[in-house]
Amino acid sequence: MPPLPMPEAGADPGEAAAAAVRRRKREAGEIPAHMKAVAGSVGGVVEAACLQPIDVIKTRLQLDRGGAYRGILHCGAAVARTEGARALWKGLTPFATHLTLKYALRMGSNALLQSAFKDPASGHLSHRARLLSGFGAGVLEALLIVTPFEVVKIRLQQQRGLSPELLKYKGPIHCARMIIREEGLLGLWAGAAPTVMRNGTNQAAMFTAKNAFDVVVWKKHEGDGKVLQPWQSMISGFLAGTAGPICTGPFDVVKTRLMAQGKSGGERKYKGMVHAIRTIHAEEGLLALWKGLLPRLMRIPPGQAIMWTVADQVTGFYERRYLQSAHL
Repeated sequence: MPPLPMPEAGADPGEAAAAAVRRRKREAGEIPAHMKAVAGSVGGVVEAACLQPIDVIKTRLQLDRGGAYRGILHCGAAVARTEGARALWKGLTPFATHLTLKYALRMGSNALLQSAFKDPASGHLSHRARLLSGFGAGVLEALLIVTPFEVVKIRLQQQRGLSPELLKYKGPIHCARMIIREEGLLGLWAGAAPTVMRNGTNQAAMFTAKNAFDVVVWKKHEGDGKVLQPWQSMISGFLAGTAGPICTGPFDVVKTRLMAQGKSGGERKYKGMVHAIRTIHAEEGLLALWKGLLPRLMRIPPGQAIMWTVADQVTGFYERRYLQSAHL
């Protein structure tokens, strides 16, 4: 690498150092974290608009203890018949906001962690470092964004009917205020432990798998200027998003049960993550810990396919417009 130019007389040394770092990253073909955050947030908006009904059905199935729903199609049809088709988009506002912020934080923090874990001399990122970066990004999104938004979303989704005067929670803001008033601020973080475990494991697997599919199947390396076709991104994103739900099904069921219960109805049934797992297993059987798995598989892999299709196009544009021009 050629020596870096000396800063001009009177120039701020901090600014000169920051400019040198940015120049090195461009020359190495590294996409900055803020661009990955933007790409993820745009992909999140598109995903939320397409897949909200499947998320509503998943939540209803996970909360169904008496067998009211006989499956995905029956659940969706029952909700639409008894509450109106609009009920399948319950909780869309917090869900879309949550996905936008979640993907921005996930993609941005993962990029920052990967940059920190790279070998300073060679710029190489080991498989272990990639897994740790993904897990760290999942933990951050679970604590800062996912848990409070999903508590509100699940409380809204578990309500039956559409008549405002019959509903306890009138909307996302009213729901959040009611939870804080009745349960305290920490009520918005009900189910945080299983959410951390679910999201950390999911993102460690997802980022590692997505990179592996891009490199092995499509010969795509970050910063090489090659932009995957939308169908290629969809395949990689879909496959990368499949393993997580199978591995983390029990965490997701427990998370939903913990988030759905409030203090207003008396003593809570589940005392925590471990107690919930034991109780569900004892009362409903082992397979109950994977309730809602099929709708999760119907939502998460397609959701990842949609998100990565959009995100890859955004980052691909940046690579062509800025990174490749830096090499000319």
